[in-house]
Amino acid sequence: MFKSVPFSYSVRSLLVRKLTTFFTVFGLALVVFVFSTVLMLDKGLEETVVSTGERDNLIVTRRGSSSEVQSAITKEQASIISQIKGIASIPEPKVSNETVVLINLQKKKGSTSNVVIRGLKHSGIELRRNFTLDQGSLFREGTNEVIVGRAIAKRFGGLKIGELIKFGGEMWRVVGYFRTNNNGFESEIWTSNDVLMQVFKRNTYSTVLLNLTDVSKGRRIKDIIDKDVRLPLRAKFERSFYEESSAALSKFITILGVTLTVIFSIGATIGAMITMQAAVMNRTTEISTLKALGFSKLQIMITFLFESFVLSLMAGVLGIFLASFFSNVEFSTSNFQSFAELAFKFSMDSSIVLTAFLLALFMGVIGGLIPAFYATKIKITEGLRSV
Repeated sequence: MFKSVPFSYSVRSLLVRKLTTFFTVFGLALVVFVFSTVLMLDKGLEETVVSTGERDNLIVTRRGSSSEVQSAITKEQASIISQIKGIASIPEPKVSNETVVLINLQKKKGSTSNVVIRGLKHSGIELRRNFTLDQGSLFREGTNEVIVGRAIAKRFGGLKIGELIKFGGEMWRVVGYFRTNNNGFESEIWTSNDVLMQVFKRNTYSTVLLNLTDVSKGRRIKDIIDKDVRLPLRAKFERSFYEESSAALSKFITILGVTLTVIFSIGATIGAMITMQAAVMNRTTEISTLKALGFSKLQIMITFLFESFVLSLMAGVLGIFLASFFSNVEFSTSNFQSFAELAFKFSMDSSIVLTAFLLALFMGVIGGLIPAFYATKIKITEGLRSV
């Protein structure tokens, strides 16, 4: 009867230590999970934006405008731009004069969000080589027909092929769905530019897209546009333009993610420290025995640091495993620059996995450093008293 008391106590003590270790690992794993998903979100945004546009296209906007919606280019200015030497012109100048407006549509979940309506001609679609018509047909120029990007069709209601949507005081018929290799254009609706300008009473374009005969001539054309007093405009490579347009959103995601990671990591590191300290306190006899056998303080310290290292390694594997379930999951939010809906995916690569592992190991080692140092200070006589 008397022997069952210490046995029961030891079982409870062992169970408590195991649970403490589990929650420590799980806490570290949650930090790794949050950090990894933030990196995946930022990586997905980067991949979506960087792949928006072609490498040999220049996009021209009004100088000082921060987005396509705010830009204005007169027809005379567009005509001057189209005649610059170095622009592809076979069989005709590969130039797309486009109008961009924002409308508000209702999502399937009930909330509303801004959506980009891009007016262009079929020749403008040809400048986007990754364009693919998934279903239906292209809009007919000069008509109130629209084609809808895959990301918009998935999230917004009333956009089935054949349905009518209302904006600009007119009814527009959806005639097709398109995709552009998961880039930003999939978050837009495209229609005939002439009709869009007429409906919204526009006499200026928003942007002019140029296809170059040679990418190396892009810098020269940019300089020509910058120096021409008739053109208060600026030209940028299309990919660089869209990358810059999402810089504010990317910065917000990064700052928010780092802030959350720092806050959570402090708590997780303290948890690891408490766990390792408890492990040290429960092994004073073992530590004293090791010292009596001639083990050095450095060897004892390395032993506990290695244990902390193993715990953090387990947490890293668990955290990355949980984050992997979000890979390729699509997410949408408003672009801070254009205030329009932008859909992109969580994306994981080897650099994210490595960074997440390093964070887990850092938290684990830092959490185990003080307990490991404390273990080296335990005297042989203190640890052997209970023997």
